[in-house]
Amino acid sequence: MRSRTPDRLCAEAVELARQAAEEAVGPEAVGPHLGVQADADRVVTHNFECLDAAYRGWHWAVTVARAPRAKNVTLDEVVLLPGPDAVLAPEWVPWSERLRPGDMGPGDLLPTGADDVRLEPGWSGEDEPAPNSVVALAAEEDVVVTDPHVQPAPARAQINAVADELGMGRSRVLSRLGLHLAADRWEKAHGPQTPMAQAAPAACGSCGFLIPIGGSLGQAFGVCGNEFGPADGQIVSFAYGCGGHSEAAVIPAPPAPSELILDELVVEPLQLHPDRASGSVEPDAPAEELGHS
Repeated sequence: MRSRTPDRLCAEAVELARQAAEEAVGPEAVGPHLGVQADADRVVTHNFECLDAAYRGWHWAVTVARAPRAKNVTLDEVVLLPGPDAVLAPEWVPWSERLRPGDMGPGDLLPTGADDVRLEPGWSGEDEPAPNSVVALAAEEDVVVTDPHVQPAPARAQINAVADELGMGRSRVLSRLGLHLAADRWEKAHGPQTPMAQAAPAACGSCGFLIPIGGSLGQAFGVCGNEFGPADGQIVSFAYGCGGHSEAAVIPAPPAPSELILDELVVEPLQLHPDRASGSVEPDAPAEELGHS
């Protein structure tokens, strides 16, 4: 237990503690003596103000001690410790928690832990049929071997071929938690609560540019295929929407002009309206008025 009263000889060794601090960091970084505290029997720590501008609020802690029934005080250590108002570095966070989407660059590797809750075991070939099971015997009967030196393909290879074709050849797949986390991210980025969706004339579920995806997430998400849309090539919720909806504003087709009809077989009489002011005459005027004999 820590002693309540500092050892007298150790507490009086202020100059010894200051000399040790100045030898360690230089006289310009050691300030006034701040106090002394007892760490144990005959073990005392002297505190000196740190004058280094980069360590505001820190102090030098110099620990001294003496042996039982000894009068000589010896030096234990010199360390720099933070005070109540010291400027401290942020709490250390593991890299796996500091990583954010978009941080990875070309050549970067992102390992996943063996106990990653976002993943669960997939099909690894461990469940091949037993050698004497009905499935194994039926598979052996279907294989016709004409060459005695050629052994039939094992059941595992046949199952692997089918599993790879169905996309089941992965050792780990997304767990239910991983699916929900992915859906939450996609819903937050391109979901119905975004400002773009709130102002959209219609939802992506009825858009002709929506490209469907497989799996369980395909029931609520798809890929935008509109090159002019804000989410082109990205996963969008069926409830998301934008102004580029295929049926939002369909431009009507321009009307086709009618064909020009020319009727050259019918003569249409035109009524003339002569103007006397301009020097014209009536059609039935006498020939004298026209200047003819």
